[in-house]
Amino acid sequence: MFSSSASAPPPPRIADTADVASDAVIGSGSSVWHLAQIREGAHLGSGCVVGRGAYVGAGVVIGDNCKIQNYALVYEPASLADGVFIGPAVVLTNDTYPRAVNPDGSLKSAHDWEPVGVTIKQGASIGARATCVAPVTVGAWATVAAGAVVVKDVPDHALVVGVPARRVGWVGHAGVPLVEAGDRRWRCPMTDRVYIEADGQLTEEQQ
Repeated sequence: MFSSSASAPPPPRIADTADVASDAVIGSGSSVWHLAQIREGAHLGSGCVVGRGAYVGAGVVIGDNCKIQNYALVYEPASLADGVFIGPAVVLTNDTYPRAVNPDGSLKSAHDWEPVGVTIKQGASIGARATCVAPVTVGAWATVAAGAVVVKDVPDHALVVGVPARRVGWVGHAGVPLVEAGDRRWRCPMTDRVYIEADGQLTEEQQ
């Protein structure tokens, strides 16, 4: 009789103290740790880790193999691609012009404003206590330094620091700052991958 050696994917692990909405989707092998909250309609891919006290808003979409560290706040309608790292206490906002009340003094309700999201592309990393002010996009494999405040889009592979965040260099797939190799080429000291800079953008050199 034929038998398959393939095993079933591991189920998600959810701590007893986590608050996960009944219609949230948690992918296989993902972990949601103590006191984290996953809101209604959120979708986490496989192999993700959501740390203690983190918040994932309603309808947020998170790809595979992402890490949301302790006490990070990912407000809807944020979108995170595969392999994204969100450091401790990071905030992804969703209100460009925040107010608690309307001009007439009445308390704002969910119908009185339009949420806007932060988009984080594949492999990007957001350092501890950084803030991304929506609507912004952080490009693939980019790195936002700890404590930075992002108020405009970040190109792929950019290393940005400060308040407001500004580009100070480039990073490769390994996350290590690239070194100049001449003729607008940049090399990763860890992997030896080479990247080419053109018009303020960085792309990997094709072999």
